[in-house]
Amino acid sequence: MARKMLIDGEISNSTSAEGEQNYDFDLFVIGAGSGGVRAARTSAGFGAKVAICELPFNPISSEVVGGVGGTCVIRGCVPKKILVYGASFRGEFEDARNFGWELSEQIDFNWKKLLHNKTQEIIRLNGVYKRLLTNAGVTMLEGEGKLVGAHAVEVKQPDGSKQQYSARHILIATGSRAQRANIPGKELAITSDEALSLDELPKRAVILGGGYIAVEFASIWRGMGVTVDLFYRKELPLRGFDDEMRAVVARNLEGRGIKLHPGTNLSELSKTEDGIRVVTDHGDEIMADVVLFATGRSPNTKRLNLEAVAVEVDKTRAIKVDEYSRSSVPSIWAVGDVTNRINLTPVALMEGTCFAKTVFGGQPTKPDYNFVPCAVFSIPPLSVVGLSEQQAIEQAKSDVLVYASTFNPMKNTISGRQEKTIMKLVVDSETDKVLGASMCGPDAAEIMQGIAIALKCGATKAQFDSTVGIHPSAAEEFVTMRSLTRRVAAGSKAKTNL
Repeated sequence: MARKMLIDGEISNSTSAEGEQNYDFDLFVIGAGSGGVRAARTSAGFGAKVAICELPFNPISSEVVGGVGGTCVIRGCVPKKILVYGASFRGEFEDARNFGWELSEQIDFNWKKLLHNKTQEIIRLNGVYKRLLTNAGVTMLEGEGKLVGAHAVEVKQPDGSKQQYSARHILIATGSRAQRANIPGKELAITSDEALSLDELPKRAVILGGGYIAVEFASIWRGMGVTVDLFYRKELPLRGFDDEMRAVVARNLEGRGIKLHPGTNLSELSKTEDGIRVVTDHGDEIMADVVLFATGRSPNTKRLNLEAVAVEVDKTRAIKVDEYSRSSVPSIWAVGDVTNRINLTPVALMEGTCFAKTVFGGQPTKPDYNFVPCAVFSIPPLSVVGLSEQQAIEQAKSDVLVYASTFNPMKNTISGRQEKTIMKLVVDSETDKVLGASMCGPDAAEIMQGIAIALKCGATKAQFDSTVGIHPSAAEEFVTMRSLTRRVAAGSKAKTNL
């Protein structure tokens, strides 16, 4: 079957008998997470002969176990969101009373039941991903893959045996791994992998980190009745997000009963009869049943043998790639968190699709990182797209217009919950284009997905204003914010991330 392939940097017409006979596969993918699976399936759809390898399934990853579906499906987005749903019911039960629901004073939570149902769901999804690959005609191999040449991969199978495969193109999609803080007693702490599969729900939890994983687990555990202490180095959590939104998230966390410790790091952990003794860099001590390190993730490249084939990496050991996801070795490519670009599942999917179009579809396609929306699934959630106010000010060539609205969600007026929703639009004064949007409040992620489409299409503030709202809804506030909150002159110094 004739098809177009990328050969030595050029798109060429090719047949199975021409230029490919010396390779076992057109494409070999190392890593069957979101990006790798998408690239494999799409490439096979273009007619390529594709193989993919992945470690055996386990909810908690290591150097020898993983599973088809990767971090997002097995030990990331999916199980995390299931636990967020479970934790959210605590607040719903509290709010229900003022809506007329007569609830008994004692409401029990069965952690083991939720854990079982979560595990069953990720096992189901692991099977779904395998079927997707099989139905696409992709050859699946179980084992650890590493490079042994510019066109060769060695797969170490679970029984220890090894097999080499050749491929015209190799795609690395091994994702990232959670990091542990390097302090005495670090072996007593857990990462997000273990946190999603704890046998017992702790009564006291200490979390180190100010990023989205830390904030989300703080919300999850607190929603399940756990006493939570959250430690982070900055003045506010969620560095890199809009400062006003960060402050709202911090207030909401405290309002839900989470104890915040800004400007504080941990210096030592030790085991005692009463649990884990946690010592801070200020000399304070606190006891915990579990300590979670949510201190970032690093590209999973350690065992790929990259140096042997001269694949260049940066200081974080992320694989360096060009605009098309090609590494320093022309036949080797990489997508997803292993490249440390924008580390989000939908971005890995986009990169995998663009790779397949470029290499096997005859359609050279660069991933487009403009207006990528994202969400932090705290309770309530935060979601953003485009530039924060601080980023807009730093990049502005003209004045920046800020429209913001803070209000009580309609539900809270009856429930009595003291938790504000805040929405913000950042606008270029010269072009009237909306540069960024953000929201912290119920359903933020669901609302922001639609806003992202508008910004991707270059929507102006006038177009937002001329759009009829859905009433009564929180989302309508985005099209009714007509009063300017503040105007920031071009060249003003942006407030630094706290």
